[in-house]
Amino acid sequence: MHGSSCPYTSTTLAININPFSNHNSITRNTTGKEKMEVTKLGVHFLLVLVQFLVLFQARLVLSERKTYIVHMDKTLMPKAFVGHESWYSSTIDAVKSTDSSSPRSNGERLVYAYDNALHGFSAVLSEDELKTLKKSQGFISAYPDKLVKLDTTHTTDFLGLNPLSGLWPVSEYGKDVIVGVIDTGIWPESQSYKDDGMTAIPSKWKGKCEVGQDFNSSLCNLKLIGAQYFNKGLRAANPNITISMNSTRDTEGHGTHTSSTVAGNYVYGASFFGYASGTAKGVAPRARLAMYKVAWDEGTYLSDMIAGMDQAVADGVDIISISMGLNFAPLYEDPVAIASFGAMENGVLVSSSAGNDGPGIGTLHNGIPWALTTAASTIDRSLAGILSLGNGQTIIGWSAFPARAFIQDLPLIYNKTLSACNSSELLSSVYGIVICEDSNSFNNQYYISQSSVPSVIFFSDDISIKEFSAFPNPGVVLSTKYKQLVINYALSGNNPSASITFQQTILGTIPAPAVADYSSRGPAPSCPGVLKPDIMSPGTLVLAAFPPNIPVASIGNKVRLSNDFALESGTSMACPHSSGIAALLKGAHPEWSPAAIKSAMMTTATTVDNTQSPIKDTGSNYDVASPLAMGAGFVNPNSALDPGLIYDATTQDYINLLCSMNFTQSQIATIVRSSSFNCSNPSPDLNYPSFIALYEKGNTSIITKKFERTVTNVGNSTGIYEAFYALPMGSSISVTPSKLIFKEKYEKQSYTLTITYLGETAGMVRAGSIIWAEVGGNHRVRSPIVIAPTVSW
Repeated sequence: MHGSSCPYTSTTLAININPFSNHNSITRNTTGKEKMEVTKLGVHFLLVLVQFLVLFQARLVLSERKTYIVHMDKTLMPKAFVGHESWYSSTIDAVKSTDSSSPRSNGERLVYAYDNALHGFSAVLSEDELKTLKKSQGFISAYPDKLVKLDTTHTTDFLGLNPLSGLWPVSEYGKDVIVGVIDTGIWPESQSYKDDGMTAIPSKWKGKCEVGQDFNSSLCNLKLIGAQYFNKGLRAANPNITISMNSTRDTEGHGTHTSSTVAGNYVYGASFFGYASGTAKGVAPRARLAMYKVAWDEGTYLSDMIAGMDQAVADGVDIISISMGLNFAPLYEDPVAIASFGAMENGVLVSSSAGNDGPGIGTLHNGIPWALTTAASTIDRSLAGILSLGNGQTIIGWSAFPARAFIQDLPLIYNKTLSACNSSELLSSVYGIVICEDSNSFNNQYYISQSSVPSVIFFSDDISIKEFSAFPNPGVVLSTKYKQLVINYALSGNNPSASITFQQTILGTIPAPAVADYSSRGPAPSCPGVLKPDIMSPGTLVLAAFPPNIPVASIGNKVRLSNDFALESGTSMACPHSSGIAALLKGAHPEWSPAAIKSAMMTTATTVDNTQSPIKDTGSNYDVASPLAMGAGFVNPNSALDPGLIYDATTQDYINLLCSMNFTQSQIATIVRSSSFNCSNPSPDLNYPSFIALYEKGNTSIITKKFERTVTNVGNSTGIYEAFYALPMGSSISVTPSKLIFKEKYEKQSYTLTITYLGETAGMVRAGSIIWAEVGGNHRVRSPIVIAPTVSW
């Protein structure tokens, strides 16, 4: 059982008085009797002072106010109230203390009233008011508001989407599906949000385009159909704050990048300073977008995030995309988990990011059973600089220098003294292309910028260098396998020279996809019994729209550059790819539940790269990737259109899981939005498209884990499926029955999978899979299997 993910802290005042020390008395030049009396008086005074300070401190703690998120059972609302907001307001008024030090009125105390993604409110309360509130009718739970961590031209091709067949044409490119993006806002003037080719707004839409600073309602259109902002939680925590951009306008770029990745319209001639050029487009280019700005330059709070998700559900979105999360929070204090449960009940799929805290296992956030959690991969595109040596040899390296610099037939210089490239004075002593031999030299860009050297060559095999686009000096990074070749030529004595060509893009690089090293790994600390992440999507150097007034590159130390598009890396970039695919699937199969969409994406994912070898993990020296890193594999949109079988789940299935997790009644009620829930059949075995068996490291006894699963036929009207499986090392598996016979569409069949494993002291992660292959057909329904040591926070 885990405690609060954000324990309460306060400044405390403590005075320690040592009764055995003569420094406790107050002395002066008096007679002995007078000195004793004064000493007694001093001790008495100090004791009174201590008591006063203790009482004063207690008063401070009791009167200190902060924002709390409060969960209520709406079924217990008295009939006297016409609506939930008046009930919540009255409840706050009933517990409001008479402390005259509080300048806030009741209206100022209520921050948000929630009614869709969850039932309850956020309010500014003191601790004694909170204690009184806990006795109110309908109260379930409360916890303090917290700060939240934020976590293309080619990626659609890499995903296999094409206009001739598959998911794009069948779904009409996501036509009329509405995606709500919870993020930092949007730059509405971007060409990615033009509404060319868009039809009338769906009648189910109930949202609005909210007017604010530098943002008017005319900025919304048939593509960007909604824009709202939420910062009452931020203001409640910081009453005197001045918000720099008090509207849905994006001042960070994160929200513009993610939303245009999900559903941006076609923009021809997009590039990042000549790199990755082509036609920019979102994964679902005909879907609608609604932006809910909850993250601010000044901070991001849970209460605002919940308000945005709550409003998105009320407005009628089909998919919620959220590329942020809270690390190490139990499900009952995780706003994404709580709000997405309510969204799921309303048929809305919440798509979330895994986090950027990899490559260690157990670092994943958003490990929410009823949401889709996405890991990040590399793609088969490299930004390049081409080095041409004077002897005719050509080497392709990596570069993102944002200009067409003229580096032509310059002297190639290798000097052991210079090779660290950590002295601008030394670098300025030569003219030409300097070879920076030291493995850390790429980090010395500052010294290079301060020097007069025109260009440099780095040698590194560090994958992380290629995950970000900062490259302020004309240069190229080469693999260390070319180091000796280049140095030997530089020392040849034949007037060595070289040229570098920039703004090159190489497609088809191998191996790809691979798991990005920064992508957070499972098991999910909040719910380790459900294998996370679910899926992997492109996340490294994704090109998407960006505000033109935010620098995205630089030349040297002084010149900063903006662009209408930026190359960004992170699971924040992977999540909207999955969100867009979910939107396409919703368009093709509007009757599918969130669980069905997620299942289709997982069971059809690919586990091989573009060399037809198992997908590798860049965070573990290119070893074969574990499902703890990539989930079921790399998403395959066209195959997900027709998965054959799906693993569906109902609200009660998720409640059964929660009932098995040693949560209290109020903690479960916090998530399910009501204290009236059925825990008569608790089960840790959710009907999920993946399997994970956990063991205690050091426990060498035999472990047996049994899983019960039910699959629904969404393929052909009839079909026979046979089970095949790959065993995790050191385990045995049995499947009963080993053959499933379907006589009609939407028929359900169940099976049992049993894993037997001999525990170990090394704490190794073992992986395998089960595949239900259609006899005489094309459907292959694959689920990953993982055996892993338990994780702790």
